[in-house]
Amino acid sequence: MTVTATSVDESDQLEPEAAPGSRLARLVRLVPAAVAALSGVLLYVSFPPRTLWWLALPAFACFGWVLRGRSWKAGLGLGYLFGLGFLLPLLVWTGVEVGPGPWIALVAVEAIFVALVGAGITVVSKLPAWPLWAATLWIAGEAVRARVPFHGFPWGKIAFGQADGVFLPLAAVGGTPVLGFAVVLCGFGLYEIVRLVLETRRTRVVRRSAATVALLSVAVPVVGALAARGLVSDKAEDGTTTVAVIQGNVPRAGLEFNAQRRAVLDYHVKETLRLAAKVKAGKVAKPDVVLWPENSSDVDPFADAQAYTDIDEAAKAIGAPISVGGVVERDGKLYNEQILWDPVKGPTDTYDKRQIQPFGEYLPMRSLLGAINKNWTTMVRQDFSRGTKPGVFTMNGAKIGLVTCYEAAFDWAVRSEVTDGAQLISVPSNNATFDRSEMTYQQLAMSRVRAVEHSRTVTVPVTSGVSAIIMPDGRITQKTGMFVADSLVQKVPLRSSETPATKLGILPEMALVLIAAGGLGWAVAAGVRGRRAGGV
Repeated sequence: MTVTATSVDESDQLEPEAAPGSRLARLVRLVPAAVAALSGVLLYVSFPPRTLWWLALPAFACFGWVLRGRSWKAGLGLGYLFGLGFLLPLLVWTGVEVGPGPWIALVAVEAIFVALVGAGITVVSKLPAWPLWAATLWIAGEAVRARVPFHGFPWGKIAFGQADGVFLPLAAVGGTPVLGFAVVLCGFGLYEIVRLVLETRRTRVVRRSAATVALLSVAVPVVGALAARGLVSDKAEDGTTTVAVIQGNVPRAGLEFNAQRRAVLDYHVKETLRLAAKVKAGKVAKPDVVLWPENSSDVDPFADAQAYTDIDEAAKAIGAPISVGGVVERDGKLYNEQILWDPVKGPTDTYDKRQIQPFGEYLPMRSLLGAINKNWTTMVRQDFSRGTKPGVFTMNGAKIGLVTCYEAAFDWAVRSEVTDGAQLISVPSNNATFDRSEMTYQQLAMSRVRAVEHSRTVTVPVTSGVSAIIMPDGRITQKTGMFVADSLVQKVPLRSSETPATKLGILPEMALVLIAAGGLGWAVAAGVRGRRAGGV
């Protein structure tokens, strides 16, 4: 038996009829574009700091409505509008200090990937079980976006908006690709159910196979998420450790804080000394591990004797090893580095950030951008170099995996620390540059997803907030405010078992991408056969 693509006529789009050329007809033609853009906005609203994760489902249901049965060219435009509606508000924080130009340029580029996905979805929407093919195409788009250009930008993955949702346990099954796939599939499945109900009422004919696929598209992700809850555990497999997360704060928000890096270091030393005084007074438990944020010492302690002395004083006062976020120059190269500072031995180990941020820590196409605007090159005077090895510090017997700020968005960067033996993950970050924007909450949600994905406690020490301690089930047990000096101390579980997501690594994503490619190839081939048959 040969299975061919099903036909979709324009009545499936459920648009009102209007006389050709009339004003109403022109307005009707604008409806899909408006719905595409507003659906993107709806998807944005589902992301943190809001806890409206479920809005992702109607967002994709509406997106499915505007795409199904249209030409690939229409899908390209509608997909771009959906991408703009989603990414423009989501990434507005990128322009907090540098103005709207870079923000709009970033969104304009990233929305191209969504446009291509939109075009692909229109092609596969003619296939049986189209929600499955469409959902895999979305994940394929995310996979590409996480890798190019400039080593990728995964911000805005659907999984990162689901930290409070029922689908979260699926992160432990297959990581962010499987979690995101389930959400998108469920959204497209919802639209297909509504479409088939309306079609049945109009034609009085029930298409059982299509109805079954639509129901399974919704039911399987939900049932799978409920079944995956057994993979989520807070049990201490390797004992516990008491961690202290230090948030020293910065003199003021904005890029200018880098000019006051001595004050930032002083603030973190001061907050650590304050915590040491509380410990001595018996008000707080003595920590086994102390975690400072990224850029807590932009003064290179290997080159500045006073910085070395100040950090050493803090380590000795608290009586525990500290992971210090520093900017270090070595052999003429600049590194964003975590330094393991022992209270007795001083600095004993380092981890250099591997996934450095384009236009923030290095400037691609420096000569070209400098010719366009010299101010851009002065903002990043010297490019940071990349580290090459995972960073797992042994601190008082606990193995702490370091994932520095931007790296938390990349699947491989987090997984490599766990497979290298990390029993706990720390995400030292510096969000001061982005003021009080939603960026810190979006990043915090990523860390919650990573906690479930790898079944590890995750700590988030941040210079200016929000710092937090996250349990392996994604719950935040403690957090700070923004732009305040504070510390968090808590006994947390250490774990060494690996989730299916940790073991499988990139394989679930590869499988979904291959399925997407297969569906797209099938749809294209079916279309070619149909055109040939029509020409006979």
